[in-house]
Amino acid sequence: MSAPGSGVSRRGERLIAGLRRFTPARIGLGRSGPALPTREVLALGLAHARARDAVHAQLDLPRLLAELTSLAGPASETPPALVVRTQAPDRATFLARPDLGRLLAPGEAARLGPPAEIVLVVADGLSAVAVDRHAVPLLAALRRQSSARWSRAPVVIALQARVAIGDAIGPPLRARLVAVLLGERPGLSSPDSLGVYLTFDPRPGRTDAERNCISNVRPSGLAYEEAARRVDWLAEAALSRSLTGFDLKDESDSNLGELP
Repeated sequence: MSAPGSGVSRRGERLIAGLRRFTPARIGLGRSGPALPTREVLALGLAHARARDAVHAQLDLPRLLAELTSLAGPASETPPALVVRTQAPDRATFLARPDLGRLLAPGEAARLGPPAEIVLVVADGLSAVAVDRHAVPLLAALRRQSSARWSRAPVVIALQARVAIGDAIGPPLRARLVAVLLGERPGLSSPDSLGVYLTFDPRPGRTDAERNCISNVRPSGLAYEEAARRVDWLAEAALSRSLTGFDLKDESDSNLGELP
C-alpha cells in the first residue's frame, strides 16, 4: 500500500521513482496532510541555504592560481594568469549594481598582456563555488580537446564580474574571440553550475544575442569532456565564420570538416 495521504498509487510511485533516476528536479514529493513531508521541507531549506551561500561566496583565489599554474606546467608558453577587478569593489556592490560588474576598474585594462587571438576569462559571477570546483577541470578538458588552440590562450581572472566583462577585456588584447567561464545563478538543485559564454569580436555594447552559451557544466550536469567538445567546436566555427550568437547554431555533432 502507498503511504496514507500520499495520494499516489503503487504504479505512480514506481513511475516517479523511475523519473528521479534521470533528474534532480523535485517531483512526486508526496504530502503530509495538506503540507509537504518534513523531510522534503528540510531538504528544500538546505538547498535554498546552499544557493544563498553560493551567491555570497568569495572566489578562493590562491587555490585557483595554484591550480592554473600546475595545469600550465613549467614549460608552458602561456603567461601566468592575470587577476583583474571590475568597478564593483565588493560582493555587496556587485550584487546591487550589475552594471559595475561589466566594467574594468580604472587602470586594469593597461595591465593586460600582449595580443592574443583567443582569451579565456575566468569570472566568479553569481557562484564562485562553481568556478572553484569546475573552471580548472574544464580548462584541462579544453586543452586535451585542442592543445594548439587552448594552451596558448591567456587566462584572465576577473573578480566581481558579469558575463559582459569579456567585452571590456577583449579590445585591449585585440582578441578575436573571448570565452568567459562564469559561475551561473544558483538554483535549488544546482548551486555550482558553470557556464561558458563565447563572443566573437568582443567590445563594449555587445548583447547576449551575440554570444553563444554552454551551461550547466558540472559532473552531475554537462560533463567536462562533452562541454569542452562543444566549446571547442563553437570556437572553431566562430573564428571560421566571424560570428557568434543567434546566427551560430551548435552543430558540434556534425563533421568539423563541413564548416562553410
